[in-house]
Amino acid sequence: MRDPYEVLGVPRTATQDEVKKAFRKQAKNLHPDANKNDPKAAVKFAELNAAYEILGEDDKRKAFDRGEIDAEGKPRFRGFEGAHPGGGGFEGFQTFTWGPEGVRRGGGGSGGGGAGFSGLDEILKNMFGGQGRHADSSQFEDFAPRRRGQDVAAQVTISLAEAAKGGSRRVHLPNGKEVEVKIPAGLTDGQQIRLRGQGFASPGGGPAGDALITVNVAPHPYLKPEGANLRVEVPITLYEAVLGGKVRVPTLDGAVELAIPAGTSAGRTFRLKGKGLPTKGGRGDLYAGVRVVLPDGSDPELDELMRKWRSEKPYDPRKDMT
Repeated sequence: MRDPYEVLGVPRTATQDEVKKAFRKQAKNLHPDANKNDPKAAVKFAELNAAYEILGEDDKRKAFDRGEIDAEGKPRFRGFEGAHPGGGGFEGFQTFTWGPEGVRRGGGGSGGGGAGFSGLDEILKNMFGGQGRHADSSQFEDFAPRRRGQDVAAQVTISLAEAAKGGSRRVHLPNGKEVEVKIPAGLTDGQQIRLRGQGFASPGGGPAGDALITVNVAPHPYLKPEGANLRVEVPITLYEAVLGGKVRVPTLDGAVELAIPAGTSAGRTFRLKGKGLPTKGGRGDLYAGVRVVLPDGSDPELDELMRKWRSEKPYDPRKDMT
């Protein structure tokens, strides 16, 4: 295909508005309806349309100017540019045929999707009395690619254990469908899962939209995520803190025993390696911080013991703070 700037007849310094005007002008002159006796009209019109698909979109135009894509919208490769790896010719070239039902696209794809036709459709609306490509269904019905159906959004709430280990959930979508959603291991709160083709059907016969499932991870009653690690607060008795002992600590794999050394102060944190959330290299850790809990109500013996300690064995844990 020729240089799109040459096809549209605009300089490389042309503004987007000038590109649009040039396309509008040539589209009127080259439209097959206005050149029914010219067998090359459809080819010229298709070439004009392909050029506008490149220059009519700011991102594609910049990519072309930088040499990242060619005049057909294909990424530039080293070696034999445009040649199909399997020897099948030029994969990205877009062909068109003109018949009783309008322009039909055929073969390959320009590598840019159907985005460029959206701007073209808007121009045709203005050119044909606000009706766009539907001005005459016999002529424009297949002018642009079939539009996708609308996406649908839904939410699902899973447990922290499901987020860590994976699983599946049945989800009801706004379009009435019920789908099975596979939860991959290591999913985090707020991430989305896309289900291709599970959205609303296309009114024009194109592909259906997608379903976007936002996954919410319900708070765990004891475990708090911190990246790939987990934290838990473990209440211990006063005698466990003084004398030591073994306590049960909840994890995603079930409760485990943690040895509390004698003389453990409140706030001390113990690391349980590999008991956190999954990562690419393995799993995070679980950090268990202990909290000393006194018995409910007043205990005269404990009160007396503490008064004796205060009198005979005083100490100041805050001495370094002053």
